Formats: sequence, C-alpha cells, structure tokens
Amino acid sequence: MRIVIAGGHGQIALRLERLLAARGDEAVGIIRNPEQGEDLRSAGAEPVVLDLESASVEDVAEALRGADAMVFAAGAGPNSGTARKDTVDRGAAVLFADAAERAGVRRYIVVSSMGADPDHPGDEVFDVYLRAKGAADAYVRSRTALDWTILRPGMLTNDAGNGQVLLAASTGRGTVPRDDVAATLVELLDTPATAGLTLELISGHVPLTVAIKDVAGN
Repeated sequence: MRIVIAGGHGQIALRLERLLAARGDEAVGIIRNPEQGEDLRSAGAEPVVLDLESASVEDVAEALRGADAMVFAAGAGPNSGTARKDTVDRGAAVLFADAAERAGVRRYIVVSSMGADPDHPGDEVFDVYLRAKGAADAYVRSRTALDWTILRPGMLTNDAGNGQVLLAASTGRGTVPRDDVAATLVELLDTPATAGLTLELISGHVPLTVAIKDVAGN
C-alpha cells in the first residue's frame, strides 16, 4: 500500500513510517521543513515538502494521487498559540479531507484526541485545541464521503509499547504509548471494516489484533 501521512515528522508518524516500511509498504510523509527530510528517509519514508497551512486543495490532492490511504497525524504542537490550533489541528485536517475527495483517495484515518469536541468549554489553549480537533472530526464525519476512522488516544507516553490495549467507542481516561498508537494505525489501515468508527485508545489487557477485530465486528 501507498500511505500518505500528514505531519510526517511527528513522533507517532515516524513510528508509523518505520512500521509500514518494515513490512514493505510505501510510506510518504508530508512535512513543512525540508531539513526533516533525512529523518523520514531514515525511517523508510519518502518526504514531501508541503505547508498544509498555506497549500491549496489541488496542491495537497497532487501529493495524494495514487495513494491507497492517508493518515492525518499533524498537529500545531504544545507550544503553539490558539491561532495555529485552528489552522493546523482543524484547518489542515479539513484540507486533507477535501484534497482526498479531489484525488479519489477514500480511506482516511485521523489521529484526534480524547475529549475532542467542537463545543468543549473553556478559554485555555488546550480547550481551544480540543474544540479544533472536535470541529475537524465533525467535518470529516458529516461533510465528506470518505471511508474515515477517527482514533482518539489517551495521554501519550514514550514508554515501550506492548500491544495490549483498550480500544472502544468510550474507554475512560488513561495513557497509551506512542508505539501502540502507531501499531493501532497499521491495524486500522488493514481493517476496512473500521470505517465509520470513532474510537478511543488507552493501554489495556487485550491484544491489539483482537481489539481491532472486536470493534470491527469480526
């Protein structure tokens, strides 16, 4: 498969790229900074330099043409202000969806956040972030014809993954290693029956492959 990943230099994205490359898939990572290209090549991915905050729908569609699926793993980052929560966490996810429809790529997996809600209250930066992610999720679900899956991990850690998770429409709060988030994305890419699902993910006691089968109804 050819998989295009927005936010290709992110911590989850780099892990995902390594997993995809290791099994022979073609990973393409969209990055804004060309200096990050070598890190992607080291992970086995092809870097594409494109700024999703300023690119047109056609620019992004061109990068997506020929892909089998795409993953939105971009984010403005914890040190960004409220404006970039809107332009990246919401706007870029919407742009990626619109470009997918133009390019004819149907499978779209969004890395969102637990608690994402377009009506989330509060004025702190994290509140704005959750509203932006929630608005992006709502757009993908209600205003596109894509085969989408929205993954909402709990608090991310850099602990080594062990493939034991809790994956469900609602899990409650918890932590999850980035390793296990990346592994879950691979399983979602391989499981078309998860299209149309919004899933929360935390560490648990169910093997990941079993958890995916359970939510897919297999």
